[in-house]
Amino acid sequence: MNNDREYGLDDASLKMLLLEMAQEHAVAPLLKMIVRQFAQRPHVALARIWLLRKGNCPCPAEGLACDDQAACLHLAASQGHSTVDTRADWSRLDGEFSRFPLGSRKVGWIAATGKAVDVNDIGMDDKWIARPEWARREGIIGFGGQPLLYKGEVLGVLAVFTRIPMMHEEIIWLRMIADHAATAIVNARAYEEIQQLREQLELECSYLREEVQEAHAFGSIVGQSEALKNVLRQVNLVAPTDANVIVLGESGTGKELVAREIHNRSGRHERPMIKVNCASISRELYESEFFGHAKGAFSGALTDRAGRFEAADGGPLFLDEV
Repeated sequence: MNNDREYGLDDASLKMLLLEMAQEHAVAPLLKMIVRQFAQRPHVALARIWLLRKGNCPCPAEGLACDDQAACLHLAASQGHSTVDTRADWSRLDGEFSRFPLGSRKVGWIAATGKAVDVNDIGMDDKWIARPEWARREGIIGFGGQPLLYKGEVLGVLAVFTRIPMMHEEIIWLRMIADHAATAIVNARAYEEIQQLREQLELECSYLREEVQEAHAFGSIVGQSEALKNVLRQVNLVAPTDANVIVLGESGTGKELVAREIHNRSGRHERPMIKVNCASISRELYESEFFGHAKGAFSGALTDRAGRFEAADGGPLFLDEV
């Protein structure tokens, strides 16, 4: 018997899967692609990936409470098919086995130890199966669980349930895919973080460009009158502080010039001053303008947009025409 043909392990199929993994730059689609490729093979009943998440995380399954709730495995991708219940949806990410504390059962043990678990025949060694009756009903015979390791750190667990015994070739293939999957996850996470930072910078730059254009319309404060000198003395007094400042005056008297002078002489002068003309903002858009909005939050919200408060983080916010 040709094991490669039985398991679908021809070189072309393997290389194609590895190439597709390397080209995917988003974590969720990457994980779905991996389990989907496994589930397409006739002998695979179920393929799942759990990722390790740190932080307070209550586990839903009775008897699986985390000791310290510092880290927990979350089901991130699942694909398979039942032979006895055509309505069963094995792609769901909720349910009893959607989370595992470290060290709990086979999946938690793999993550806690960083070691693989390979069961050639569950009938001969069913201690690794939480529901032996489910395995018998579905005709599941083999199990392979591999830690997703990157530079010695466990990122999660890849597990496959098969309807034929786990052979040596299958285990080697599973280990190879797990190694490449771990690297692909790290790369996808880095790419997503870079994309998020770039989008944030683009949003902030849109405000900065607006401020630069408006700033060019104003010159520096010039004058020698006693009234102006008194204003500049007050500017020097408040500029080094963190106090909120109210600049009073009629329209056209240069309140923004004073605000910019306070900014230029403050400890925040390296950060941009974000200006908001309150009189030009309709009541319905106040929340969006000051706190931002997500794409699709309302008609016309075509992209995510940072609010003025977020854009002014670390710098001054000038509320004009309050």
